[in-house]
Amino acid sequence: MNVRAYRSPSHAVHSLSLGTPTVIFNGDCIKLIKRIPDGSVDLTISSPPYCMGKEYETARSVEEFIAAQQVILPEVVRVTRDGGSICWQVGYHVTNQRAYPLDYAVFSILSGLKDVILRNRIIWTFGFGLNDTSRFSGRHETVLWFTKGLKYAFNLDAVRVPQKYPGKRSHKGPHKGEFSCNPKGKNPGDVWEIPNVKACHVEKVGHPCQYPVGLADRLIRAICPTRGLVFDPYMGSASTGIAAIISGRRFLGAEVNEKYQNMAYRRLVSAYQGAAPYRSADQPIHTPRSEDAVARRPDHFPEV
Repeated sequence: MNVRAYRSPSHAVHSLSLGTPTVIFNGDCIKLIKRIPDGSVDLTISSPPYCMGKEYETARSVEEFIAAQQVILPEVVRVTRDGGSICWQVGYHVTNQRAYPLDYAVFSILSGLKDVILRNRIIWTFGFGLNDTSRFSGRHETVLWFTKGLKYAFNLDAVRVPQKYPGKRSHKGPHKGEFSCNPKGKNPGDVWEIPNVKACHVEKVGHPCQYPVGLADRLIRAICPTRGLVFDPYMGSASTGIAAIISGRRFLGAEVNEKYQNMAYRRLVSAYQGAAPYRSADQPIHTPRSEDAVARRPDHFPEV
């Protein structure tokens, strides 16, 4: 069995130490992380609850969010190996039309811990979401990538994307006339356009705040060693776990909600069977055609 689920944190950690490639724990992530030995995790990727009023959340304010992060983040750093990485994905908390960028709070906590260094603030942008009439609609969230220590792994070749101008040549200098682009592709940069998981998304399974597998997959391929351990303390429907499996890494996750833990288990088993649907981060964004009904000019709009 490639996937094992436990209600005991000690049993979950023990199973992982015995070589089970994917282990999930149904319970409070703090109970699990307290059992994880120092320096055991290569990469943590997670999106913590950030007080949006979802059914699985207890915090309702920025202050409660910060208090929770002050408990979990030092433990995440402790279990991260030297040279390992932490990727924390968050958005905004909005109250009475006042927006608070939660990555600011996360940065303030993690940057104050020993040997923790911010490497990138990645903008994850998507085309659809809630529409606002009193401010610009939110169409992005952020991923903060930290490393533990100065030396860390970064495999750019694993995540290169196609060059925009592959035939471009140098017009001067010693390489004049030669191709100026890397034939393997270009660096994807720090702004990633990946569709969010809405009703018609191929990955949608019923969790209210799924993030796409492709978001975690790109991070894993770039900064986690082969067969490394990926950890997600707020696993949800296990998007991080799916990405870990398809990338050939081990996975440890925690989820306090039993319904979502069962959902995650089924998805992870399906991933090992090669049957879990997911959308690659490298797949081009669909552009509606003029013939599509949703793209037609409304009759009351004037001709251009």
